[in-house]
Amino acid sequence: MKLVIVESPTKAKTISKFLGKGYQVESSFGHIRDLPKSKLAIDIEHDFEPSYIIPVKAKKRVTQMKKDAAKADIVILASDEDREGEAIAYHLTEALKLKDRPEAEVQRITFHEITKTAIEEALKHPRKINDALVHAQQARRVLDRLVGYKLSPFLWEKVMKRLSAGRVQSVALRIICDREAEIKKFIAEEYWTMSALFKEKGSDIVIDANLVSINNEALGKFGLPTEKIAQETKEQLTASTYAIGKIEERESKKNPLAPFTTSTLQQEGSKKLRYSAKQTMAIAQGLYEKGLITYMRTDSVNLSKESLEAAKKWIVENLGEQYATDTPRVFKTKSKLAQEAHEAIRPTNPAISPELFTIDDDPKAKKLYELIWRRFIASQLPQATHKTTTIEVVGTNATANKTFEFRASGTVTVFDGFQKIMPTSGEEKVMPRMTVGDILHAEKIIPVQHFTEPPARYDEAGLIKILEEYGIGRPSTYAPTISTIQTRNYVEKTDQRRFKPTEIGEAVNEMLCAHFPQIVDVQFTAKMEDEFDEIAEGNKRWQDVIGTFYGPFEKNLEAKMKEVPKIERALEVSDEVCPLCGKQMLIKYSRFGKFLACSGFPECRHTKKILTEEEKALGKCPTCKEGDIIKKKSKRGRGFYSCSRYPDCDYASWKKPETKEGSEGEEGGENTSDE
Repeated sequence: MKLVIVESPTKAKTISKFLGKGYQVESSFGHIRDLPKSKLAIDIEHDFEPSYIIPVKAKKRVTQMKKDAAKADIVILASDEDREGEAIAYHLTEALKLKDRPEAEVQRITFHEITKTAIEEALKHPRKINDALVHAQQARRVLDRLVGYKLSPFLWEKVMKRLSAGRVQSVALRIICDREAEIKKFIAEEYWTMSALFKEKGSDIVIDANLVSINNEALGKFGLPTEKIAQETKEQLTASTYAIGKIEERESKKNPLAPFTTSTLQQEGSKKLRYSAKQTMAIAQGLYEKGLITYMRTDSVNLSKESLEAAKKWIVENLGEQYATDTPRVFKTKSKLAQEAHEAIRPTNPAISPELFTIDDDPKAKKLYELIWRRFIASQLPQATHKTTTIEVVGTNATANKTFEFRASGTVTVFDGFQKIMPTSGEEKVMPRMTVGDILHAEKIIPVQHFTEPPARYDEAGLIKILEEYGIGRPSTYAPTISTIQTRNYVEKTDQRRFKPTEIGEAVNEMLCAHFPQIVDVQFTAKMEDEFDEIAEGNKRWQDVIGTFYGPFEKNLEAKMKEVPKIERALEVSDEVCPLCGKQMLIKYSRFGKFLACSGFPECRHTKKILTEEEKALGKCPTCKEGDIIKKKSKRGRGFYSCSRYPDCDYASWKKPETKEGSEGEEGGENTSDE
């Protein structure tokens, strides 16, 4: 009997369908060895040797797998193909005592997709565990443990108890804080734009055009600087005569985007489906384990020959020969670190279109599958061809000795190409038939006031994009990094789903930037990722990489522990009185931010949340009419709205209330257990 071990029960169930009676497929339920949470567990004096344990929840499973392995003639380790999967395979050999068995009895196989063909092919080409990949994963794990367990006590001592620091999360926090600093120092500037509605005499056709130049000088993005200049310009435009100066037609072609990598899938999942990166990866994991898509942690946009042939077959049969390209479209992987042997994220069988997707009748999974399927099929469709017509209207004001140029344009589709599968959201605009020299009349001149806007806060898609551009993290780390800075209350999401640092987050970032600049340095963090890649290639010892970092880090940490003073926050007295004992309420701080606490503590333990400006605008509770509506988070981190008088009032709602103070609202609440 051959024992195949994978990480998850779903994956095991899918693979078992493809194998005969001579195989037993079991799941390890993820990692079966890890570093203990209660201590550092890194022997710094002995080459940073980690001390792994089998967690209590995994012991029963390990015992059973040992029995299964003892009965098996061959043990096949089929965990995922990335470094994390390689580490799981390594820890299985350790925990199940497989190292003592002959080499031929312990095999490692990998595959990009869970299909019968892929599994059978993998079984034909077993290999040994790749020690270099295991060492790269271990180096990341050890470095993150050292930074987290050594730096967090510094924050407890100098800022506040129960705070934590992490290597990649601290850089992500800094990026968000830096953007917030830009927003705070931004000063809005006024500018004006000018548009006009033109008509030809005796015609009902209206041309809506924008002013683009005065006396052949382009206005630029910010148009006219002041209201005074805008009004003067309007008067001159009103007194001008107009004619068609130029008509230009231009054909353009647009290429489809490459199939998804991990980061682009997370970005599109955020933009199109409003899924968090964590949610996108959880759904993608399920699709992969059910054999519907290829492996979801990848930097590569490479596509297999078989998948390209399958895509063309579907295109010809369903869209027609005119949508088939002569040769497959090949995309170049931008990431220098991607392994071309890996593939982009794609459907394992293009014939399963979104309309045929019926797995578990899961609407969220279906939406993500459709996103992946459409992106893949579109990548093998022809270019889209568009025709853009631009009409230039020239105005002349002899009195002011000025000429004005307005421009209007419209675009229509000549051939939809890949947009047959991925249509654009913009409407087409057909320009009227005109002739150069036609005289026009300005029906209306429209000046519009604007103000420059600060740079936007990052949403999940934007943050993932910038992390990838900087080379911070890898496909497996984007989602957990973003999740961590939220669960630790260092950042919060605005109503626009954009990240804003909390008061605690800014304090932590300020402390780390001032005293541990290397930890929050973008280039240094990216360099460490390169070092991990060097280890994975077998070019460096993992202990040397950790040692080079740790020596200076430990020395700096010891010095900062002695010389940096604790941030002391003087107790602020609020203007509120405790409703229980009548004493004054004080403003205090916790890792969740500011709150009100009774000055009579410990005799009186009354506390109250300090409402943000956004929460104040939510008004009073629609159920009890006394408490304030406040925003909270469920156990799973999902935001919901409840009454500040809970548990006396049990109002709760997933939806943002539209009630205002004193208005009638919905009675009662809804279940927000998130279970």
